Amino acid sequence: MKSNSNAPNPNVRSSPLLTRPLPTFVVFNLRRKSLLRGNLLVVGSFAASFWLSGFPRSRATPLLLIPALFALFGTFDTLRCMGRRRNLYHAGIILCLFMDMLAVCLILFFLFFPYLF
Repeated sequence: MKSNSNAPNPNVRSSPLLTRPLPTFVVFNLRRKSLLRGNLLVVGSFAASFWLSGFPRSRATPLLLIPALFALFGTFDTLRCMGRRRNLYHAGIILCLFMDMLAVCLILFFLFFPYLF
């Protein structure tokens, strides 16, 4: 007897990635710690502020407050991932926090520089 190749096989499971709702992923659940979410918020905010400021010819725009707030929230989210024990993961989070502080300072520079000069 020949098997029909187009018929679905009941023994093969579909990918669980496609059947899970979005809030079950750690990145979208704000109550859980997520290092990826914090870093994506900061890097995305920096990219948005770079685009909003029109960097070579900096222009004054109060819209840069929005990326600044998102970057601060991302820094806080990265800080939540800090553990009590000192190990290599702890050191990596400290490096991420330094990156976050640099991005926040650059965003604030883009925000305040046109008003000063």
